[in-house]
Amino acid sequence: MSSGSSKDEGGGVAPQNKGSWSSFLKSIASFNGDLSSMTAPPFILGTLSLTEFSAYWTQHPSVFVAPAAEKDPAKRALLVLKWFLSTLKPSYSTRNDKYGSEKKPLNPFLGELFLGKWEDEAGTTELVSEQVSHHPPVTAYCIQNPKHGIKLEGYNGQKASFSRTIHIKQIGHALLTLTPPDNPSAPAETYLITLPNIHIEGLIYGKPFVELNGCTYISSSTGYTGKIDYSGKGWVSGKKNSFTAMLYPTGKEKDVLYSVDGQWPESFTIRQGSGKHGTVIDTYNSRNAPITPLIVPALEQQDPWEANKAWEKVITAITKGDMDTTNIEKSKIENAQREYRRREQSEGREWERRFFTRSDKAEDWWEVLAKGVGERIEAEKTGGVWRFDKAKAETARRPFHEGMSPTG
Repeated sequence: MSSGSSKDEGGGVAPQNKGSWSSFLKSIASFNGDLSSMTAPPFILGTLSLTEFSAYWTQHPSVFVAPAAEKDPAKRALLVLKWFLSTLKPSYSTRNDKYGSEKKPLNPFLGELFLGKWEDEAGTTELVSEQVSHHPPVTAYCIQNPKHGIKLEGYNGQKASFSRTIHIKQIGHALLTLTPPDNPSAPAETYLITLPNIHIEGLIYGKPFVELNGCTYISSSTGYTGKIDYSGKGWVSGKKNSFTAMLYPTGKEKDVLYSVDGQWPESFTIRQGSGKHGTVIDTYNSRNAPITPLIVPALEQQDPWEANKAWEKVITAITKGDMDTTNIEKSKIENAQREYRRREQSEGREWERRFFTRSDKAEDWWEVLAKGVGERIEAEKTGGVWRFDKAKAETARRPFHEGMSPTG
């Protein structure tokens, strides 16, 4: 944990909450196991479920669909890299911007759904997010824009641990597919996207925020690789939430075609060539980029298994600061889920996913893309390999689980 004076410790916590915050820090420091199972102090509980986080991939639909209109394959790969970098601020900084610090999300229950769409100049972009596994917890998602022939799908789980601070390893991957604009009959291009690891800074001050570390890759079937290196503020120098990135022909990391640098919650600069001596060809301001609001059905139109409807009473209680009701309503869902699992086990059946299907291993083409960037499946840590099932999706209708409710 970062050092700080006793005067600064807990400085971001209201006086009435300092005791519970101090106890929480001591408990995570001595906890042995997955931290996601721990109970957090009420004042850092968020009102968003992890199934809703899938929407952060596409807050800027025009940036998401832009690669599908680019005819040059290298520039197309660059636009995929630009889009991915544009998703980092929504994904990892939104809660901090809104609430002043990172919040612990609601842990989704098996079968939880989050459905919505974006409508703007890019057309209609559709989102499906489903909790496909509870032990281990895994969320799968599919985002597609039929007008532009582009689709993103993927799944991820998280494993949290403590060593000086909270570390979160994201397990899983995303796949972006698109049809080249100059050859609609050609096979779809695929971009394998690996996920960054996370650690939480600012804990001792009571104002936690996300920092990314390590590196991630975008490996394309067109023969280009994007590499992103993340770094944070060090003891002596550096700026928080910093990164550098480059795009190069696969297997030729020294032959840099394009380079990018900046701070992902703020802005970044794209250059042709390597490093800061390259020619500036584009800039992106993460703070000023227009956000297209996600459209979700009104609560009265939602199915009981959709996140906002299912967690409605819990969210209301958290918003009011009523932790007794929060715990009562959360327990109703948790107890019902345990009962569903008990029945399934006794009857020798498995929970039916509405939009995704599990496989035991990845496709051959996935292995080819993954080999060059050192990615592996780790299916045992995500309950399998999860893929969007078009046939299931075409028949999925409300009510999604007729006669059943998340609360039993």
